[in-house]
Amino acid sequence: MGCAAFGNLYAPVADVDAEAAMAAAIDVGVRHFDTAPYYGHGLSESRLGAFLRATGHDVILSSKVGRSLAEGEAPGDTGFVGAACARPYFDYGRDAVLRQVEGSLRRLGRERLDMLFVHDIGALVHGADHPARFQQALDGAFPALAELKAQGVVDAIGIGVNEVAVCLETLAAVEIDLILLAGRYTLLEQAALDDLLPLCAARGVGVIVGGPFNSGVLAGGDHYDYGAVPAAIGQRVERLRRVGEAHGVPLAAAALQFPLAAPAVCSVIPGARSAAEVRANTAAMAHAIPADYWAALKAEGLLRADAPVPA
Repeated sequence: MGCAAFGNLYAPVADVDAEAAMAAAIDVGVRHFDTAPYYGHGLSESRLGAFLRATGHDVILSSKVGRSLAEGEAPGDTGFVGAACARPYFDYGRDAVLRQVEGSLRRLGRERLDMLFVHDIGALVHGADHPARFQQALDGAFPALAELKAQGVVDAIGIGVNEVAVCLETLAAVEIDLILLAGRYTLLEQAALDDLLPLCAARGVGVIVGGPFNSGVLAGGDHYDYGAVPAAIGQRVERLRRVGEAHGVPLAAAALQFPLAAPAVCSVIPGARSAAEVRANTAAMAHAIPADYWAALKAEGLLRADAPVPA
């Protein structure tokens, strides 16, 4: 379960609704919760930590490093509505990363984490500053996470990003266990099949697919990659929906189940902001999809011919 919504991404989520969504996730068997200090500027981690302290559930937790929080400073417009009063800023240095982890552990009420990802590294986020930021991470963040792994503070380390290029760049430079790749291996795009997924499979690096709905557009929402839906994307989604209707397959069901067929993919983590959305995701994962649906997508040019599909 991706927990960005509990940081009030796009719109506020009441405490009671966040708690109900987490409880519903536990009820249906979800045991991996992914969060980050950036989500609501600490709000998502705080809500998740409060829920786990109150309920005592034993879950797998992943969080991220790369952004420090200047508490008490105006955050600016980050897309999180009613976020905690803290200004997030990038810092991939070793000391900053260790302080970021301390903050996450405090908010989550834990002494250790299962996974830690270097967050939003890459040219997509940093533009011309990417080489300097990436070098800072190579010198600081990645060695710090390796130390924490050696100390038993975290079990697995990796990156959490929205682009393929920096995944390949990272794999060429450091040893990691996992990649959390958001929005780049979905029904709408499969370029990760060219190089990244085969390399991860060969290297034994697990891929967690985040953003399987591409920020919501594949589940009936009005966002694509954290912004408005481009006309071309909207048209493609409509074509996908029509093929699904012809085969009795809801688009959300196909979007959730498709990524898991790739050998390197070990998990898919949709977000949810309510118990109803959790139950909808669960139903989508359980929906039986006939083989001729996937064949029809490929015949229509809506899915790459070489894309692995669920049996």
